[in-house]
Amino acid sequence: MAEFVDRVVLHASGGSGGHGCVSVKREKFKPLGGPDGASGGDGGSVILRVDGQTTTLLNYHRSPHRAAPNGGPGMGDHREGFKGEDLILSVPDGTVVKDREGNVLADLVGIGAEYVAASGGQGGLGNSSLASPKRKAPGFALLGLPGKSNDVVLELKSLADIALVGYPSAGKSSLIAAISKARPKIADYPFTTLVPNLGVVEAGEYRYTVADVPGLIEGASEGRGLGLEFLRHVERCAALVHVLDCATLEPNRDPLSDLEIIESELAAYAVDGRLDGGRSVPLLERPRLVVLNKIDVPEARELAEFVRPMLEEKGYRVFEVSTASHEGLKQLTYAMGQIVHEGREQEPAAEPARVVLRPKAVRGGAKEFTITREERSLEPIWHVRGEKPEKWVLQTDFKNEEAIGYLADRFAKLGIEEELFKMNARPGDAVLIGPEENGVVFDWEPTMLGGAELLASPRGTDPRLSEDHRPTREQRRREYYERMDAKAAARDELEAERVAGVWTESVSERKARRAAEDTADDGQ
Repeated sequence: MAEFVDRVVLHASGGSGGHGCVSVKREKFKPLGGPDGASGGDGGSVILRVDGQTTTLLNYHRSPHRAAPNGGPGMGDHREGFKGEDLILSVPDGTVVKDREGNVLADLVGIGAEYVAASGGQGGLGNSSLASPKRKAPGFALLGLPGKSNDVVLELKSLADIALVGYPSAGKSSLIAAISKARPKIADYPFTTLVPNLGVVEAGEYRYTVADVPGLIEGASEGRGLGLEFLRHVERCAALVHVLDCATLEPNRDPLSDLEIIESELAAYAVDGRLDGGRSVPLLERPRLVVLNKIDVPEARELAEFVRPMLEEKGYRVFEVSTASHEGLKQLTYAMGQIVHEGREQEPAAEPARVVLRPKAVRGGAKEFTITREERSLEPIWHVRGEKPEKWVLQTDFKNEEAIGYLADRFAKLGIEEELFKMNARPGDAVLIGPEENGVVFDWEPTMLGGAELLASPRGTDPRLSEDHRPTREQRRREYYERMDAKAAARDELEAERVAGVWTESVSERKARRAAEDTADDGQ
């Protein structure tokens, strides 16, 4: 049995970007042909697109978690990683996208309308893209960024011109079946209609759609019955048609009291004023017609003739109809078509969308980061927030010293270190970059100077991050004098031992004796 779902919570996750590749070209007669590591591919995005063949959100009710594929990693020989395909999710026409707090993110009206629910991550650059005249063979690459993850609420609000409202079993389903080709379920018990039904009506030159909303009862705006759950399908309608049951046998029920209760429930329902299309006016301020139904029953016809003058005194246009004998349906369909035609003429002409390009300022604009001082266990911590710093941290491979040095250079060029100096930060203070839950904490060392592109260290290393430092000229001079003094002290110690009788001959005497022995051997 087919189900109808008009509100779901979708958990969308974009694909992560592929990592960049670190590679150096090697071939015969070209042992070091330069870096050839390519960039990773971008991750796929989750896109909501209006499809005319989709009429319900049932698929996302059963499978609410949707994720786009990741991008492929880069490879050597300048082979870029493959790009993750976008995940296209078909939604019905009239779907409203909201966040968890109820804020409207998109109103998808019209075939082909799209909204990116979760964007994919950017692929990381390979070392060939990071090479420069001063950094000829980088030993690192950038990591791919993770995709965005969002929880969005999808609400289906039917795109109908006329809405049929009334008590359960008032004959709304029979009416829409009589004036259109819609075939809703019809029975003689309350709440037969569990889902909205749409039908297309043609009356002369008029062509419009009619929605049959599940029956309303007293207290529907407070959650009683099924009315509140489906009143959202009335929001986009240009006019309302009250279907009143003139043949009801329930006690304390008559067309006038039914109309009064339904009107009070419509007045209590808050229309979402953030939707487009000029449909955000209150429900009771829209054109309304009254239909006295089931006049094929003699008692119902008498009741309809009795209450009609009272309804007309209140300003309603009243029609007496019978869905069984089709009496009065032609006049009703023409009246509804005329209201729809007048409403369409009053709507302002749609202006063509204008594409406005506003490039972001690269230099001289506002700061691209903010730094705030916080206290943690009586110790200061400097919290850095900004799109670029947080993005750069995610792109850095902290297992690679050269990549960490490159990140330090980017921070210095952006002005973070200078700003920390202005805010009186001290060496060794903790610096948090990114959000609280998954940020990266550094120990700030202002003595780490920039200029990784001038370093001649092995690939993948950065001398600024190692404990071994090149000695200065003064240090080398001092070490040389210390060695000379140590040698002189050793000679003096040996001579003192000879004088004291420890040695039988001095060094010079031993050399003279060995020279005499060598001369004697040559004479023989």
